[in-house]
Amino acid sequence: MKKILTHSTMAALLAGTTLLTGMVATVSEAAESPFAVSMKKMEIGGLNIAYREAGDPENPTVLLLHGFPTSSHMFRNLIPELATHYHVIAPDYPGFGASDMPDAAQYDYSFANAAEIVTQLIDAKGVGDYAVYLMDYGAPVGYRMFSEHPERVTGFIIQNGNAYEEGLREFWDPIKAYWTDPSRENGDALRGFLTMEATVWQFTHGVRNVSAVSPDNFWHVQYLLDRPGNQEVQLEMFLDYGTNVDEYSKWQAQFRAHQPPALIVWGKNDQIFPADGAHPYLDDLEDVEFHLLDTGHFALEEYGDVIAAEILDFLPRTQK
Repeated sequence: MKKILTHSTMAALLAGTTLLTGMVATVSEAAESPFAVSMKKMEIGGLNIAYREAGDPENPTVLLLHGFPTSSHMFRNLIPELATHYHVIAPDYPGFGASDMPDAAQYDYSFANAAEIVTQLIDAKGVGDYAVYLMDYGAPVGYRMFSEHPERVTGFIIQNGNAYEEGLREFWDPIKAYWTDPSRENGDALRGFLTMEATVWQFTHGVRNVSAVSPDNFWHVQYLLDRPGNQEVQLEMFLDYGTNVDEYSKWQAQFRAHQPPALIVWGKNDQIFPADGAHPYLDDLEDVEFHLLDTGHFALEEYGDVIAAEILDFLPRTQK
């Protein structure tokens, strides 16, 4: 029942009458929304791994895998939309978001390790099969998990997540140089990607309406990047990304062999992962719904409602 505060009600509140006690009791008895997002942590391999969770665990699971340089924060608006019908889990990889960030000299920051940690997380949560949203770094994390257990993946939601060399254009040239020669000089040349200017560019380049992008993204991301030692974490991840390219042909063969249904919702103006990397999926996957969106790298910022609607329309097709 909606409560309307009239002038007399407000006067009673200010006077400290028993009406205040009654209203507090009413508020305390309110039920929590079944779609509320919980912020949780789990110890895995000696690290505290943070994750967001929402929805009924009895429902099919959707795993959301974030990109660089953000975290599960990028899914903050999508999670409640999906939780109406699905169980949703969105982890933060080590060194990202609210997960632990061990010293890069003491920990192996790699996509293989990130995939193993996410696998252990969903195993501990009792998740069997799942559909997976793959974006940016989330693609090699998720495809490594798919490569190990393709039978568990009921479907792909692919948003600017690459699995083809066609998708690694000029933007990647300095990173490729680091793969070839991981010298200090080549590593230092990549530190410009970790500045506030670069962060703002990632979120705003290619969008139609910059005002649709919350500046909260910049502050959130840059705070994480500016933590002492995090640049070394990111340089390790830049270097290790080269190992994913070696896996591309294997993943593509598994796409052809297992044929999970796929929804592609791709920001076509992205310079990091351009649409050149979206089209080759059509050669390997047979059941594909394909959408190029007039936006940039973080398509959820400008097309969140559209993407949520497409996902909710797509997911029933993934149920075994």
